[in-house]
Amino acid sequence: MQKNGKTRSKRSAIIIMGLALFATQFGAGNLIFPPFLGRDTGSSWFIGFIGFFLMDVGLAVAAIISVVANKKGTMDGVTEKMGKIPGKIMVTAIIVCLGPLIAIPRTAATTYEMGIKELIPGLPLWLFGLIFYGISLLLVIRPAKVVDIIGNYLTPILLAVMVLLIISGIIHPIDTASVVDGAKPLNAGIVNGYQTLDGIGGVPQALMMITAAAAYGFTSKEDIRDTVAGSALISGTLLALVYGGLTYLGATVSGVAGAEGLDQAPLLMFITDKLLGSMGAIALTIIVLMACLTTSIGLSSVVGDYFQTLSNGKLQYKKTVITVIVMSYALSNFGLTNIIKLAGPILGILYPPMIVLVVFALLDRVVTNNMVAGVGAYFALAASLMGNLPMGGLSDFIGKMPFAADGLGWIVPALVGCIIGAFIRKSDKMEVVGEKIRESMDENTQAESDN
Repeated sequence: MQKNGKTRSKRSAIIIMGLALFATQFGAGNLIFPPFLGRDTGSSWFIGFIGFFLMDVGLAVAAIISVVANKKGTMDGVTEKMGKIPGKIMVTAIIVCLGPLIAIPRTAATTYEMGIKELIPGLPLWLFGLIFYGISLLLVIRPAKVVDIIGNYLTPILLAVMVLLIISGIIHPIDTASVVDGAKPLNAGIVNGYQTLDGIGGVPQALMMITAAAAYGFTSKEDIRDTVAGSALISGTLLALVYGGLTYLGATVSGVAGAEGLDQAPLLMFITDKLLGSMGAIALTIIVLMACLTTSIGLSSVVGDYFQTLSNGKLQYKKTVITVIVMSYALSNFGLTNIIKLAGPILGILYPPMIVLVVFALLDRVVTNNMVAGVGAYFALAASLMGNLPMGGLSDFIGKMPFAADGLGWIVPALVGCIIGAFIRKSDKMEVVGEKIRESMDENTQAESDN
């Protein structure tokens, strides 16, 4: 039933979109990293969880809202403070990480290693990957239906099984959380939060939510802002509850024999077996399959939307998602552990400048000088490059910065950059020249499309 062109009420749309966003964000990384964090921080698990929450849930919600709340109401309003072209390069790098480089390949690899390999020992990864990505492609090929498919059908199954696992661990804890010698809980939380990709993925994921809002008939800037922001808050609340539960479950095995030394995927399998016994393998397979399938579908849609928008329709959605699925399938065959190793330094470089951009996108009605965010983001990027790549003395310099022990050595350089940026302003003449150039480029693009 339609009302004023809308196929759903705003409340209904927010709920469905929020569930879909939760399922898209709650994928392979969200399953395996919180228990790993809990195991490694033990009795200090809650401090670790705070770091994880800030770099994942907090940043993801802020990033999504920043897209619809900035003055432009677009993704460019967040990123172009670094400059139009550098901003697009930054987002494109993030999109590639969310898509065929890290996140989507990790979905099939995680599903295989944490469930399918145990239930069907003779099934090779390459064959399972074909089946997994074939299903993903069938469900993602129609972008307007992605949110409905995930929100109405797949998320409830995922949530039901997750609730069963977490409640079992709370009512019948495996053991008490132990003190872990040498633990750095805040640093561990931040680093593990980076690995989920939700924080930096929030800006491009907002595109999927905007597409869904438009499909439901919401076209005004205010309606889109309300529905997207509301869905982000619903997703963030669900993510926080599930993360907290999974981190706690990991903490309960911090002193249990057999849990030490396990990598992320085997550790979650160990916990599930302890809590659910013979049912554990089946329950874990359902959780992993639902979480990873919804993430594969959602992120493929995000990548398709992004490149179609970036190219002004020259890169068609369907062709893009097919390319993404094929590339993801190829990389998934390298295995989960190798994908995680690849992701670490890349994400450590991309997160800091994106955090700066998101913060100032939310404040752009207060901080009107774009150079504050722009210079701050460049300083954060420089610091993150020094901290994550072998650069000799420069890396040592960043390692001695305040908060470096917690993985935040880029904060002071970013603040210095923001202060310097506050004293730099583009002249009115330069603004006019820049506007004329943009208008000329837009006219040329329009002329090409007409021809």
